[in-house]
Amino acid sequence: MAFLDWLTKRKKPLSQMTRAELRRQELLLEKDRNQLLNRVTKLAKDKQGLFERGAQEKTPEVRRMLAQEFELRTSEQLMLSRQLNIRGKEMMTVSRLRMLRENADRAGRSSRLGLVSEADILRLGKLIESDAVKAELYQERLDEILSLGAEVDQGAASLSEAGKTVLDVWDKMDQGVLTDSTEAFDEADRSVRERQAAKEA
Repeated sequence: MAFLDWLTKRKKPLSQMTRAELRRQELLLEKDRNQLLNRVTKLAKDKQGLFERGAQEKTPEVRRMLAQEFELRTSEQLMLSRQLNIRGKEMMTVSRLRMLRENADRAGRSSRLGLVSEADILRLGKLIESDAVKAELYQERLDEILSLGAEVDQGAASLSEAGKTVLDVWDKMDQGVLTDSTEAFDEADRSVRERQAAKEA
């Protein structure tokens, strides 16, 4: 399965699916992953059996045949292991998108999944299809790419120190410490400028 094609060329894009639809995709990927895992495990056992038979076998022709079988199963095992790596990353992506959807639905806002840009989807597709990118590294990259949605949901927690000074000024206005809106604006503007200047220095 080419994940990028699957992600972008479906009748309904992954980012527009409901929680239930995303969960269905997650279950399908989990089933496929488990089947691959069972096949890889079986091949490992088959190879062990072939190796033990070859160690006991003294006939050169039979040993040669067993060595060929061992080599074939190793090739198949490597191919399936690559597919297993890809399937694991696909499942991780769908799971994370489902969690984002659930968080957005719980908060009563429209889904933040649309914030995953086409460029991000391309990056994800390349990372998924790269054998060199294992699940742990992929999870780090996935977290980076999807962090935008999390930052938007965090609200004030994602503000810089300069932005927080504006909130402080508004709080002072709410408490009656600052009553003149022009004076309050000047204080907020001065504070933000000073923070930004200090950051650039």
